[in-house]
Amino acid sequence: MLELFEIGGWLMWPLLFCSLLALAITLERLWTLRRPRIAPLGLVRRVWRWEQSGELTQKRLRELHDGSPLGRLLEAGLLNRHRQRELMKESIEEVGRQVTHDLERFLNTLGTVAAVAPLIGLLGTVQGMIQVFAVIATQGVGDPGVLANGIMQALFTTAFGLSIAIPSLVAHRFFRGKVDGLVVAMEEEALKLVEIMHGRGDTRQESGPADS
Repeated sequence: MLELFEIGGWLMWPLLFCSLLALAITLERLWTLRRPRIAPLGLVRRVWRWEQSGELTQKRLRELHDGSPLGRLLEAGLLNRHRQRELMKESIEEVGRQVTHDLERFLNTLGTVAAVAPLIGLLGTVQGMIQVFAVIATQGVGDPGVLANGIMQALFTTAFGLSIAIPSLVAHRFFRGKVDGLVVAMEEEALKLVEIMHGRGDTRQESGPADS
């Protein structure tokens, strides 16, 4: 391992930092952006049962808020459930923007790593080529081994940078798509609650909404 860093030079250290940062973000997002954790199945049905049985207390609302991002959206709607439908939707949309921002945490950093890593590698290549031409200027081209070693050093950082950037870019696109899908799913569930609350009329329905 140390030999590789000796070949690539000091720019290998920021590349190593980029690789560890990208790995940490990828693992953290894989753990955090799990569907059961973000939008638990049957949550709207559970809330409806609480409403029907008169158990929708402040304690229940706090449980919703702390339980999941979808719970935060439902809490926002429930706090305004006795107001007009449009006001209830607006409160959900406002909290939804905050939830979306939380779900996208670290993704900009991951995208930055994907963009910066190959540039650092390219900088190492340029630096290595400068050293190669400096050797040629002082010693000529009599020793192919010296030139080959310099060129290898020049290209090694670029290869390492690309090996970091490619998986980071793939992970960034994957998580962007996953967040978009989760946001759509949460909006559907929250709007389902709005329709239930405002579509029931003056009587309470005997059966709750179907699970998603």
